[in-house]
Amino acid sequence: MSITPETSPFDLFTKWYAEAEACEGIDDHTAMTLATADASGAPDARQVLLKDHDEGGFVFYTNLTSPKAGQLAENPRAALCFYWMPLEKQVRIRGAIVPATEAEADAYFASRPRQSQIGAWASKQSQPLEGRMILERRIIQFAAKYALGAVPRPPFWAGFRLIPDTIEFWLKMPYRLHDRVVYTRGADGWEHRRLYP
Repeated sequence: MSITPETSPFDLFTKWYAEAEACEGIDDHTAMTLATADASGAPDARQVLLKDHDEGGFVFYTNLTSPKAGQLAENPRAALCFYWMPLEKQVRIRGAIVPATEAEADAYFASRPRQSQIGAWASKQSQPLEGRMILERRIIQFAAKYALGAVPRPPFWAGFRLIPDTIEFWLKMPYRLHDRVVYTRGADGWEHRRLYP
């Protein structure tokens, strides 16, 4: 078995993503590593969740005061990596970062569970926390503040879209002779080629 390339990398990604979603051995098929770098080039990486994808790119959300948001402001390029271990498949994506639209962010925030919406208001993401009780008090305060009606999206919470210029598909093969196909965006669209393992 080897990778069968599609004309568009998004078509192949959609197939693999659906396969990962259907796989009982994968707890969360949306989990991906997001790698960023600050203005000096110092790298950083963490797991985030993919919340939308189409031919325009790959969308995730965060607190705009977080280190990742600061790094993306300083250096608006990033990389994503999905590794669906039970399927022995990996997808690596690199490209430019642009803000998600306000409408996209509003729609996604409105779809979140109410407790997650309250949590977005309560958390000063990545800032020092002197004790868990302080966070729990903030949760109670914001739950009371927004006890009635819809919880508005915080002004410090938004999304980013990674617009890919390369997408690589990796399939585990025996003896580390893995199958790899990389797509590169050119002036006339996407081109693909195989890579040595």
